[in-house]
Amino acid sequence: MKIALTIAGSDSSAGAGIQADLKTFAALGVYGTSALTAITAQNTTGVFRVLDLPADLVGAQIEAVASDFAVDAVKTGMLPNAAIVEVVAAAVESLQLPRLVVDPVMVAKGGHRLIAGDGDETIAALKTVLLPLALAVTPNAAEAERLAGIRVSSLDDAREAARRIHALGPGAVIVKGGHLDTTEAIDVMFDGREFVELAAPRIDTRSTHGTGCTFAAALAAGLALGDPLPAAADRAKRYVTGALRHGLRLGHGHGPLDHFWDRRSAAAGGPPGTPRAR
Repeated sequence: MKIALTIAGSDSSAGAGIQADLKTFAALGVYGTSALTAITAQNTTGVFRVLDLPADLVGAQIEAVASDFAVDAVKTGMLPNAAIVEVVAAAVESLQLPRLVVDPVMVAKGGHRLIAGDGDETIAALKTVLLPLALAVTPNAAEAERLAGIRVSSLDDAREAARRIHALGPGAVIVKGGHLDTTEAIDVMFDGREFVELAAPRIDTRSTHGTGCTFAAALAAGLALGDPLPAAADRAKRYVTGALRHGLRLGHGHGPLDHFWDRRSAAAGGPPGTPRAR
């Protein structure tokens, strides 16, 4: 069985973070392991408290997993400070962890900042020590703005941001299109040679909590299963679109996705969703 490792924060409402990643791995047929970077008190309406874990404990978790499991892909989410970014980068490099997907989480959906201070030190560490190790980095428009240093609101902006972020060293950049000013939800992928657009209809739903985490985790799952990057990205896009379309009406704010939507559809006799894990 293929194994993926998520290095991210905990979401007590289980819609995003480590919990969303593990659900995504399970839904796509990958065994999920985890290393916690922070504990959050949050629900569908917002984030109320955050506790960063010691950087050496984050590193110890990664080492414990890697010493016992043959990890096939890694996904990072909330890395709340520069010390944790540096420990994660050192572990990825020294343990030779493959197929790294970096989701540069910076701000929660409700606007709560998830990186220390003004974020400059953490973002600098991301750019200098972690992104060069990544097979793919998956910023949304706001995160792409911070990484690229330009405003990102259109497809042309996303392409330019992808070029600038790619110059920092990752194998590919996928600027997610959920917040772009486009009729469809179009993600822009750039591998240094060509652009590929991943388009899907926009889903009219409030159940969007954890969308970015889920996309990056699905991308890592596809890579763990042996998909080349374009196929893994296409799988992730279709999986997230289905999870949004079947979003769960839970909580009083932005509800969670349905991470097991394709299995529920199949059980009900409906058409299958994303391709089943090999």
